[in-house]
Parts: sequence; C-alpha cells; structure tokens
Amino acid sequence: METQNNWVTRSLQHVWHPCTQMQHHETVPLIPVSHGRGIWLYDMDGKRYLDAISSWWVNLFGHANPRINAALKDQLDKLEHAMLAGFTHAPVIELSEKLSALTGHALGHSFYASDGASAVEIALKMSFHAWRNGGQTEKQEFICIQGSYHGETVGALAVTDVSLFREAYGPMLQRAHVVASPDARLAQDGETAADVALRAAADLERILQQRQGKVAAVIIEPLVQCATGMAMHDPIYLRRLRELCDQYQVHLIADEIAVGCGRTGTFFACESAQIWPDFLCLSKGISGGYLPLSLVMTTDAVYQAFYDADVRRGFLHSHSYTGNPLACRAALATLAIFEDENVIAANRQKSQMIASAFAGLKDDARVKHVRQQGMIFAFDAVVDDAERASTFSRRFFSAALQQELLMRPIGRSVYLMPPYILSEEEIALLAQKTMNVFEEVMA
Repeated sequence: METQNNWVTRSLQHVWHPCTQMQHHETVPLIPVSHGRGIWLYDMDGKRYLDAISSWWVNLFGHANPRINAALKDQLDKLEHAMLAGFTHAPVIELSEKLSALTGHALGHSFYASDGASAVEIALKMSFHAWRNGGQTEKQEFICIQGSYHGETVGALAVTDVSLFREAYGPMLQRAHVVASPDARLAQDGETAADVALRAAADLERILQQRQGKVAAVIIEPLVQCATGMAMHDPIYLRRLRELCDQYQVHLIADEIAVGCGRTGTFFACESAQIWPDFLCLSKGISGGYLPLSLVMTTDAVYQAFYDADVRRGFLHSHSYTGNPLACRAALATLAIFEDENVIAANRQKSQMIASAFAGLKDDARVKHVRQQGMIFAFDAVVDDAERASTFSRRFFSAALQQELLMRPIGRSVYLMPPYILSEEEIALLAQKTMNVFEEVMA
C-alpha cells in the first residue's frame, strides 16, 4: 500500500498547485487528502482536519453530504452533459427559475459558466456589449474598488487591485479606474463604518463625474472584500452605489462569488442593502462545493439589449460545459437544503455562537479589527517585526495543521468561513484550536 509520503512526492513532481510558490513545499507540508465527511477532511494516514475555510469558501453543507450525493447519483444515470447551444435540460431550467424567484424576478436571466473568474468576464463583456448594442459605444471603461479581487483571467485581473496577482501581467491588462475602499478598518478618529462608506462613495462619484459617458460598469464584492483580508463595509455603501450607478447610467456588477449563498447573513449579500445590481455573479457555494459552476444573473433590460435577428448583436460567449446538468443538479440540491432546513435563520444563530466563542479577542492587545459579517469572522494579528509578519500566514497554516485545522490567513488577517453544518460543540472546538494556534504563532 502506498504511503502518504509517496503521494506527496508524486504530487510535487507532477502537479503544479494553484496560488502557490512550489518551493515553499520544501518546508511547508503538502497534505494528500483521502476523503471527507461533514466538516472534516482526512489524509492518507487517517489524520483529520477541520475545514474551517470550506476548502476555499466553496463547501456549504459538509463533505460527502448525503442529499447532494443522492442527487448527483440520480442525475448521473440520466444525463451527464449536453451542449447548451440549441439544447436545454431540466436541471438548468429549474435552477434558473429558482434563482430568479429568489430575487423576486428582478434578475430573471442566467448565463452559465464554470468558475468565478469566468462569471466576472461574462459580466464585464455583457455590460460593454449591451451599451454598444444600445448605441453608447464610448462606454468602455470599468471601475473597481481599492483592494478588490475578482479573479485571475485577463479581464478579471483588469478589475482586480491586489498587486500580488496583478503586477506580473500588468502589460496585458486594460486597467480599470480604482476608487477608495469602504473598508471599515480605514476609519479615522471619530468615524463610523458608515462614515467611511460614504467617504468612499464620494470618491466614486468624483470618477463618475470625470468620466461621464465613458464608464460601462462598477464592480464590487458586496459587504466583504475577501481576498484583500476580509475587508468589511457598511451596507450604506451599496445603497449609495446603486443610486450613483442609476444617476450616471452605469451598470452595477455585484461579485457574490464568495459572499453569496448565505455567507453574509442573507442568501444574496445585496439583500442586506435592499438593492439589486444589474449583474450578479455566483460561483463557489452555489453547487455546495461539489462541481465547478458559475453564472451571471441579469435584468430583462440587459437581456433585451441582445435580443435581435442579427447574430452579431447576440452575446457570443460560450464554453463546452456551460450549464452542465450534474453541476446544476448539485446546485438544486444545495438550494433545497437552504429551503428545507431554514438555513439562513440557523446561520444567524451560529454566527452569534462564533462571536461569543471569540469574544475574548476584543481585549487582546495582539489583535485588532475583530469583525464579522454573517458566517465570515476575521481579526488582524499585530506583528511588528517585518520578517515575522511576512511569514505569518505560512507559519499559521503549518501550526494549524498540527491542531487538526485547515486555515489559511490572508497576510496577517486570520479568518473563518466554515461550512454551515457546524454544531455548537464544534464551534467551541474550532475557537479553542484557533486560539491555540494563535498563541503558538505569536509566541
């Protein structure tokens, strides 16, 4: 029987891992996963790891979820895939209908892809092309938020403001305008989170005034900018953003790839501000963490901008696995769990339990900016030494594995984004283990 070390060696020889400096695996452990059950992942030696970040924010209801498993097994015997050009099928129709109903039919049309960056690309292209079809050909520019992350394909990178991802490919990009972030951590003395949000909105309006008639869309991660360190903002920013987009005739793109599907306290993050965007991007959790699936929801007005006898006015974007029946069936099973188990209400209780479990952090001098939005919890470690700060994330990740935890801080921002099936006892265990790791890494 092959050992765990043999699996690691084979992977390092032949698999180029994502978002990774491969040389670091000379010292940072690589874990070969054997199987998953509930909130736990198990390696080849049988050691378990609490998946505190939902395997990059995708797993909502635990690994090997019985309901999603059963749905996929049933679908596998019916239809694994069929092209969506000239054909359709029940899972993609039913999923589109259910998602439309969740928006009160404000966003009644869904266009499918496989991953989050692809969804962002689609939204950007749709916005650009819709204005073009409407005769407003000068609307070719985009605005993103400081510190924003929307994916790593060329179009998505153009509206990403995380230098680690963008700087190597800068010459390839048509750069977007970058405006001030509403990140509540930027509050000056006496300012509230709402004050920061309104100050950032004023900076956005300045660009909209300067580039009036040139901007196609503004893109935002509603409530939480995840990859920049779980930067959270007041919902008033979204309401003001919607007003400004209406005033200056600019599309609003809501990237809910990470923050949708119940992560922030409502199914769609935009619901917290009682607004709807012109485009809403979903991926990650929509399939329960089972299969690659993404989609862009949009309005009837945008849809009608493409509805024409001339093929050149159609939205000419595709890929082979668009609307894959298996992925759509996983998404339908995921939505059924939300409905049948009243997940949004249950999550509100669990988010309060998480806050209580970490209440002691607010008095810890080694911590600042303790924050939470629904089922996303984060805090920033205070590390003054530059060298220790630069290695904080890797050291925390390695120490967490020893405590049976899968956690990957972003810089010095430690965060939790666990599956929704956590029990009260498991929340307490997660908090205890997280603090054990924090003590070790800060010592």
